[in-house]
Amino acid sequence: MNLAHDHVFDQGKQAAERGTRLVMWITAVMMLVEISAGWWFNSMALLADGWHMSSHALAIGLSAFAYSAARKYARDPRFTFGTWKIEILAGYTSAVSLLGIAALMAFSSFERLFSPQPIHYRDAIIIAVIGLVVNIACAFILGDAHHHHGHSHGHEHHHGHGDHHHHHDLNLKAAYVHVIADAATSVLAIAALAGGWLWGWSWLDPVMGIVGAVLVAVWAKNLIAETGRVLLDREMDAPVVAEIREVVEDGNPGAKITDLHVWRVGQQVYSCAVSVVSSDRALTPALLRDQLSIHEEIVHSTIEVNYTS
Repeated sequence: MNLAHDHVFDQGKQAAERGTRLVMWITAVMMLVEISAGWWFNSMALLADGWHMSSHALAIGLSAFAYSAARKYARDPRFTFGTWKIEILAGYTSAVSLLGIAALMAFSSFERLFSPQPIHYRDAIIIAVIGLVVNIACAFILGDAHHHHGHSHGHEHHHGHGDHHHHHDLNLKAAYVHVIADAATSVLAIAALAGGWLWGWSWLDPVMGIVGAVLVAVWAKNLIAETGRVLLDREMDAPVVAEIREVVEDGNPGAKITDLHVWRVGQQVYSCAVSVVSSDRALTPALLRDQLSIHEEIVHSTIEVNYTS
C-alpha cells in the first residue's frame, strides 16, 4: 500500500493573484502620475502623496509575490505543512508597513500643522479625485477576486459540520486594506483641500491627515492581530478543537484525550496531533482518523493511542 501523500493543503488563489497583480500595476502608474504632477505643479502635497502611494504599491506587490511563491513551492517537501503561511507572512509584513505609513502620515501632518506650507489647491484636488477613482476601481477588482476565490473555495470544502468556520484570505485582505486606506485618506484630503480652497481653512489639511493616520493605524493593528494569530498558531479556541474532542471522547466511551494540538495549514483547513488513552484495544489510530474524516476541514492528522492495562 502506498501511504505517501503530499502537503498541498490550500490552492486555488489564481483570481486573488491576478487581482493583486493588476492592482499593483495600477497603483504604480498612479504613483508615477502623482510624483510627475507634483514636480510639474511644484506641489509638495502631491509629491508626498505620490511617494506615500509607492509604499502601497510595494505592499500590494508583496501580496502578489506571496501568491506566486506559495504556488511555486507548493510541493517542496521542505515546507512541512505546505506554503500557505507565506501568504500570511506577506499579510503581516504588509500590515506592519501600513502602521509605518500611519506614523509617517501623523508626523508629516503635525509638521504641517505647526509649519504651514502653501498649497496649490485646484491642482491637488484634481489629482486627489483621480487617485480616489483609481482606489475605488482597485477595491472593486480585489473585491471581485475575493468573491471568486471564496466561491471556488466553498466548493472545495463543502461540509455540514464545518460551515461555521469562515476565514478571510488575510493576504488579499492586507492588499484590500492598503487600497481602502488610500481611498479614505483621499476622501479626507479632498475635504481638507476643498475647505482650504473655499474658506481658507489651511489648518484642515494637517488635521485631516492626523485623522487619516489614526484610522489607518487602527486597521493596521487589527490586521496585525489577525495575521499574528495564525503565524503563532493560536488556534486552540477554534470550534474545530471542540469538534475533535467530541468525535474522540463522546464517540468512544472510555477514551480520553491527553494531548491535542491544532493549527491552520490553509484558509479554512487544519492539521492536528492527538494523543489518546483508552482501555479499548479495538480503538486504533486508523479508526479515529476515519471518525475524524467527517470534518473535512481536518486535512492532516497525527494520532497516537495508548492503552491502559
